[in-house]
Formats: sequence, C-alpha cells, structure tokens
Amino acid sequence: MQSQQKHKNIYNYKILFLLVSILVFGSMHTYAQKEYVVVLDAGHGGKDPGNLGNGFIEKNIALKVAIIVGEKLSKNKDVKVLFTRKKDVFIDLWKRGAIANHAKADLFVSIHCDSHTSNAYGAGTFVLGLRGNKKNLEIAKRENAVILLEDNFRDKYKGFDPNSAESVIGLSLLQEENLDKSLAIASLIQNNFAFKLKRNDRKVKQDNFQVLRETIMPSVLVELGYLTNKKEGRFLNSKKGQAQMANAIAEAIYNYIKNLKLNTVTEDASTIKSLNEIEFKVQVASGKNKLATKSYNFKGLKNIERVQVGSYYKYYYGKNSSYASVKNALQKAKSKGYSSAFIVAFKDGEKVSVQEALKMQ
Repeated sequence: MQSQQKHKNIYNYKILFLLVSILVFGSMHTYAQKEYVVVLDAGHGGKDPGNLGNGFIEKNIALKVAIIVGEKLSKNKDVKVLFTRKKDVFIDLWKRGAIANHAKADLFVSIHCDSHTSNAYGAGTFVLGLRGNKKNLEIAKRENAVILLEDNFRDKYKGFDPNSAESVIGLSLLQEENLDKSLAIASLIQNNFAFKLKRNDRKVKQDNFQVLRETIMPSVLVELGYLTNKKEGRFLNSKKGQAQMANAIAEAIYNYIKNLKLNTVTEDASTIKSLNEIEFKVQVASGKNKLATKSYNFKGLKNIERVQVGSYYKYYYGKNSSYASVKNALQKAKSKGYSSAFIVAFKDGEKVSVQEALKMQ
C-alpha cells in the first residue's frame, strides 16, 4: 500500500512539473531577448549554517561569493541579477526555486562549500541527474537535509525523505530539456576553476539536489571547495579566495549568456540548419569526446549528427520534421542499447522544448 502511494506521489509530481513547464516555457522570452535573468542562490542561511569545517561558516562564505558574482554580472546591461537571499536569513529550498521560476529566470546558480571526513579538496559543479556514484549521493543527501528544518516539510515535499536514497532517486524530475544547457554552464564554471584558478578539478557531475529539482530552467549547484580542508578553508574564507572564485563564476555565466545569443551551439560545418521549420531529433549520447559519426561508434545507427555545446559534444539520431517518425527513431535507438535516449526539438536551428515545438506545429 505504501509502495502504491509512493508511486502515485511520484506520478503526480511529474505531471505537475510537466504542466508548469508548459505554462512557464510557453511564456518565456526567447534567447534573442535584450535581458537575461540570472538567479544567484547563496546556500543555507539563518538557522542553517551549512557545514562548519575548521570553524569556517559555509552560509557566510556562500553569501559573500554570491554577492560578488552579482556585482560583476550587474555591470552588463543585458543581465538582470536576482538573489534568493542577500543577508543571513533562512530560505526554504522550495522557495529558492519558486523565486527563480516566478522571475522566469534564464539561469539558476546555487553556491555552496563542501565537507568530508577525509582531507579532500577541490571545486566541483553539479547538474540535476541520477548518474552520480555513492559518494555524490551522500553529498546530495547532506545538502538536502536542510529540508528537515523547514515548517511543514512533509506537506511541502510530498513524502520526499532527504536521507533516503530511494526518495532521492524516485522523485527526480525529468528535466532533459534543460540538461544540455545546465551541462554547458557547469562546464564553463568548472573549466575556470580548474584551468584559470588551478583548483583541484572535481569535475562536472549529475545528482539529485532538491534545490535544483525545484527549478524549471537550466540550473547548477557549485561546491566551491572543502571547508574541512584547512588550507582550502582558509582560502575560501579569505577576501582574495572569495573574489577569485566569484570572478570565475561570473565570467563563466557571462560567456554562457554570450553563447545563448549565438543560439547556444557551435555546429560542425557538415551540420545544415533547417530554416522556418520544426525538427525533432533523438539525443543518444553526450560527452567531451569528439567521436567520428560512423555507425561503428553508435551501435550500428547511421546518419548520426554531432553538435558542440560548450566543451561537450551532443550526438543526435533520426532527424525528422515528423514527431511520429522521430518516436520510431527513439524506439530504435533504445533497442540498440541507448536506454537513456530522449527526443529534442529545434526551430530554425535553435533548440526549443518539445512541448513548444508540438504547439508550433
């Protein structure tokens, strides 16, 4: 009986997300807009200090870095910056997402500091997903545990247990439409950390952070480093360290916005844009490796299209203006072993949501 109720809650949550997505994305301005809305979320706050490794206070560091990022971005006339908090107050996780959703934000960036029982160190960036390993799951559970401090959390989160691996996995929302863009901005941020600041590179990873699960736009969660590492904690607690990390984030965000103005993707010369029509494709793979689009690299699938997004390559199959035809292509891709393949849509070569494309048709 409990299992049936749990599945019902998951189903209702997904339906709610899909309905909200259609309503919100249908009214959002396009990437030809003059102003881009970025919501910066300083993790924790108020009665929730975050982690206190070596006496350093996560909520304070996250806020200071977020403020600097906002100041840098606000110097650009085409960027509007909003904050989930600008002082030491407690904000519910659902409310942080609601702020971004209500503002019809183009990007949501949540800023945190990490902790560990070892002397681990380095910066990492997360996007919403289920592909993380056990270590990443523990990070997600730790950041999500703040839910227990919220009033009426059982009603707000519909049975979501931040300490349960089953809940973390079972209630994940299907945000594949935003995943590409989330990976793009995450990659830009992480590259700045690793190559410009020479921080230990803990890579871009996917996991189910509640604060990301509440948003319906491209979203990332940044772990600036480990306060439990004395050297890194001192760096992140210093004005110099905070300024450097904030500059790296702000630069990445603005480069991401510039990419959006250029329709986000940089295509291979062999890619031909279709004008004045809707195209559907099946995304079968994504990664940093640039593969030849030969059938032997894709389990026998032919006519693979390769598109670069940031430092990632996306591989598409079954391009067609007919949604019914591309659904058949999706089934074929899955039969070949691409179980996580999904359909994406483009108008005049620019990516749009599948729901929006179907309405246009």
